[in-house]
Amino acid sequence: MINKGLLKEYAQGFGIQLDETALDRFDFYAKRLVEKNKTMNLTSIVEPQDIAVKYFADSLSLISKTSLPRGAKVIDIGTGAGFPGVPLLIARPDLKMTLLDGTGKKLRFIEETLHEMDMAAEIIHARAEDSSKSPEHREMFDFAASRAVAELSRLVEYCLPFVKVGGVFAAMKAISAEREQDGATAAIKLLGGGVPDIKRFFLPDGSERSLIFIKKISQTPTKYPRPSAKIAKRPLG
Repeated sequence: MINKGLLKEYAQGFGIQLDETALDRFDFYAKRLVEKNKTMNLTSIVEPQDIAVKYFADSLSLISKTSLPRGAKVIDIGTGAGFPGVPLLIARPDLKMTLLDGTGKKLRFIEETLHEMDMAAEIIHARAEDSSKSPEHREMFDFAASRAVAELSRLVEYCLPFVKVGGVFAAMKAISAEREQDGATAAIKLLGGGVPDIKRFFLPDGSERSLIFIKKISQTPTKYPRPSAKIAKRPLG
C-alpha cells in the first residue's frame, strides 16, 4: 500500500525514527482505511502517497515540534478516522492516548484497527463540550491536539478544558494561523491559556502547515465550555 521507505524518510525529516514494527502498522492502517472507506465515509483521501503525506507525516509533525514526555497523557479531540492520535501512538507507543469523537462508526473503525495492530487507546464517544465537564477528563491531560476541526476562537473552548495546568494544546492548521490567533486572543486568555506559539513547516508535498501551541497557565473557569450552539453563535474571541 504505502511506500514504507518514503514514509521512513518523511519521519526522519521530522527527526523521528520509525522501526519496522511502526512502518508495518502504518501500512496496515492505510490499507484498512482505504478498504473500510468503500463502505463508510472515513476520508476523502485514498491515494497511498497522499495518506502518507497528508495524514501520517502531518500527524507526526506534532512530535517534532513539541516535547512529549514518556508516558504523557494525550487526547485527540475530534479524531475522525484517527488523526493525529493513531499515528502519534504508532510512533510513540509509550503515550497514554485518548481518542474522542462524536461519530460512533469512526471510533469503531479505530478501535478495531488498533486491536488488529495489537495496540490500545481510550476511546470516548461523546461531544467535547460534554466530556470535558466530567471529572475523569477535565484538566487531566498533559497534551491535547485537534486537527482541522473549527476556527481557533471556537476550538479553544472545546479543547483547553481538557488540559491540565502546565500542559499544552496544539491546534493543527493550514496557513491562516495568524488570523485565527488574532481572533482568539480574548478566548485563550479567558480559558486559562498563555500566549500562543506558532510553528510553521512544509509537508513533503510542499504544502504549508502551521501548529498553534497554547500552554495552559491557569484553570479554566467551571462555566466553560458552554453548549455547542452558544460556542458557534457567540465565540469568546
